[in-house]
Amino acid sequence: MAFQPDRILAHDFGEARQSYAPRDAILYALGLGLGRDPLDESDLAFLDETRLSVLPSFAVTLCSPGMWIRDAAFGVDFRRLVHSAQAAEYHALLPASADVVGSAKVISLTDRGEGRGAVLELERQIADAADGGLYCTLRQTLLLRGNGGFGGPTPPASTSVIPGSDPETHASAALSPRAALIYRLSGDWNPLHIDPGFARSAGFDRPIMHGLGSYGVAGATVSRALERNPADMSALSCRFSGIVLPGDTLAFSIWPDPDGAAFQAHVGDRLVLDEGRIAWRSGE
Repeated sequence: MAFQPDRILAHDFGEARQSYAPRDAILYALGLGLGRDPLDESDLAFLDETRLSVLPSFAVTLCSPGMWIRDAAFGVDFRRLVHSAQAAEYHALLPASADVVGSAKVISLTDRGEGRGAVLELERQIADAADGGLYCTLRQTLLLRGNGGFGGPTPPASTSVIPGSDPETHASAALSPRAALIYRLSGDWNPLHIDPGFARSAGFDRPIMHGLGSYGVAGATVSRALERNPADMSALSCRFSGIVLPGDTLAFSIWPDPDGAAFQAHVGDRLVLDEGRIAWRSGE
């Protein structure tokens, strides 16, 4: 079926409800690599159900609209779709367990031109199902690499958040070769992250790491590098500018500032995370 931008823009996601328990938040933290050192007390705070802190970025797994974009009615070339950026504001701490409700909507669909793809932005809000308190606002950007040239508006111009100076701080995070296999258990079932044949058909040599997995790793790693508690994150955003594979080591360059920090990450000499921004609740 031909690409159907009007159907995408008009899509009604409805309301999604989900219950989570400490096990779910712990599994998410393990998927990011926490617990590599089982004696690290700072990691155990996110892994021990008797005194559990929940990583704010766990919210990206909640009330997900799932693989809705794979519906043939939208005409999207799903094998060429990539998650290109993620942003979030974390308004309140997530408890160890909760019943939550999510609402999602399409924010924009823009056209980079024939052969360059279309850019789809979604916004999702996660709130407490009992009292309506807002936990977070998430914004996801998808690049539909096979669907450019449909005649839509062009993406707005943007300016870089990365300073022109040398980074003040560096940090690294080594991913387990099993990282994608663990992270997917938090609800992202895209076969790109487990099926070698599907990955090859999408143009990759092997299954790749989830963008949201790298996103969560960035939040924890940059926080720790600046001696901040990852549980205090109030905002986290970045662009997925290169492929990360399970087993890779992400090398972070960090520029602290009064509002938080900017960051990038490389694997070797490849830039894989760009335009990163992080802020913490305790720094407001």
